[in-house]
Amino acid sequence: MNQEAQIDGVQSPPVQSLPVQPTPVQPTPVPPPPEQPSLSWKSITNLLTCSVSARSCLQFQYDQTAGSDGDVILANNVFNNFKIWEMNPWTDVHYVQLQKPDRYVDFWEGGVRERFSVNLRDLFALQVANVAEMGVSAVLIYPDPDDYKFDRNTELYGHVHLGSGDPYTPGFPSFNHTQFPPTESSGLPTVLAQSITAATAAQIMKAIGGANVPSSFRGGLDDVTYRIGGAGVNVTVEVNNVLQNTEIHNVFGVIKGFVEPDHYVVLGAQRDSWGPGFAKAMVGTTLLMELARSVYEMVEKDGFRPRRSMVFASWSAGEFGSVGATEWLEGYMSSLDRRAFTYISLDGVVTGHGAFKASASPLLVSLLATTMQEVKNPIGSDMSKSLYDKVSGANFEASVLEPMQMEDAAYPFLAFSGIPSISLRFVSRDVYPYYGTALDNIDHLGVTTNQRLDSLATAAGLVAGQMALRLVHDHVLNLDVRRYITPISQAVVKINKRLKQVTEGRSAEGLSANWLIMARGSYIRATSDLNEDIQNTDLTDSLACHKINERIMRVEHNLLSPFVSPKDVPFRHVLFGHGSHTLDAMLEGTDKDVLRTQLALTTWTLQGCANALAGDIWELDNQI
Repeated sequence: MNQEAQIDGVQSPPVQSLPVQPTPVQPTPVPPPPEQPSLSWKSITNLLTCSVSARSCLQFQYDQTAGSDGDVILANNVFNNFKIWEMNPWTDVHYVQLQKPDRYVDFWEGGVRERFSVNLRDLFALQVANVAEMGVSAVLIYPDPDDYKFDRNTELYGHVHLGSGDPYTPGFPSFNHTQFPPTESSGLPTVLAQSITAATAAQIMKAIGGANVPSSFRGGLDDVTYRIGGAGVNVTVEVNNVLQNTEIHNVFGVIKGFVEPDHYVVLGAQRDSWGPGFAKAMVGTTLLMELARSVYEMVEKDGFRPRRSMVFASWSAGEFGSVGATEWLEGYMSSLDRRAFTYISLDGVVTGHGAFKASASPLLVSLLATTMQEVKNPIGSDMSKSLYDKVSGANFEASVLEPMQMEDAAYPFLAFSGIPSISLRFVSRDVYPYYGTALDNIDHLGVTTNQRLDSLATAAGLVAGQMALRLVHDHVLNLDVRRYITPISQAVVKINKRLKQVTEGRSAEGLSANWLIMARGSYIRATSDLNEDIQNTDLTDSLACHKINERIMRVEHNLLSPFVSPKDVPFRHVLFGHGSHTLDAMLEGTDKDVLRTQLALTTWTLQGCANALAGDIWELDNQI
């Protein structure tokens, strides 16, 4: 046989011999040093436990009103420490419209310039919005002695913006010289709203006549008869708050990951406060600094090599409704998408000592439970138990989890940006009465916590810190996508029942939950496929892990409705947001055309989330 190669009868040309060149002698290559093995998870948690301490709470004591000299001093303190710890610190500056408390409330009995109907109760943003719909003209908010056991002349701080961020730049950032037309947030109250002291409230109510209020409406002002009011008594409310363009500074530091540095967990704490703000701001700021220092030392001295990055953020203007944090989210929306994969809030982590509560994205619930099993219990005298064993009871979720409220600092991360978020706190049976007052100081918090502030704050820091470390340590992100199956299924069942009620006995073509049910099924199948892919993946393959983590990170973000504008509807999350796009909104509607549109858009939002989790477009299971 002709040894020349033939392919389909085509003869290849003969191979030409090349002249042989002498092979130069090469030095024996030196193999690269072996990769330093990663610390075991047990070693990592032991290092963190030995390092974190909340005893430095006493070091920070300034006037920390947003934009004040004290706020700037504390910001510089944080920045300089981040610099010492080689965290490449940077600042994010915003110019926001803040109300300054140059205000007063006047009242007269007759002969007034303007006439108002006034509702006197302890109300905040959501309550103010609700009573405004009833036709009241003004809302005065006071600390009633039934709820607040302190001097009647103590002022109550807070805001009534039903939203977060600068209410005069809704949906877009408040950078300097930003050219946007004048606009206001839809969450601003449509009526006058002002906080007053209990002493001022008593003076007003003594002048009010009319019938007595129901017993459930009576408060603890013992020298006052609570009355509804009536003809002949008019109250003039004059609020002289002034808007002031204020420069605020958010401060950041980063410990970069060694494998996926472009993916990061963010730990944040509010820095500013009206008054001392010890529980509200100082404990969280202390823990932020402690965790930053501890992780830095673990990397520098102990050989810890996080796969992903950790960003530490100190926010300003939190007292005005998470202004600093929200403006950052608005300013860097596209940069944060699928890069910031978790936010952990350190605000208000200790306001009591009898129980532990958390508000979280379902993606973080499994990680929270696992972490609590590894942290020692600081409550009471039984220190041998884990925190989980102490507080979980018969049902962990029922005992520990609470719905995330709009005033929660983690809320805009979840509902506005679609970043899995969590806030956690030690609490007492009774609400901490000094929150949002000038009495929120170390002495009152010490009494409220039964002088266990250090141990409680340290435990809170360990829960937050270990969750963050687990998220940057494991090959696959510890975000449990299966946890969304239950809330999605519960919502779909309620909507299906509601649609049957609306269409009972009437023609409603196309008004059915069938497609929504199929979208739910697509999500369930996508979670199963993901878990199967994880089982079949070599986790030492960085590229393969990166692709899996990209799928996981898409889930929360793709539960934001793409069919509404962030300017008009900032909280776009279909499960935890606010607006007509949410699953809850479908339970309240009766107009069939509106329901049909809501159903279609919600179905595609949920199906889009399932598609994103499924992975590549050729892997999709789209039956709609």
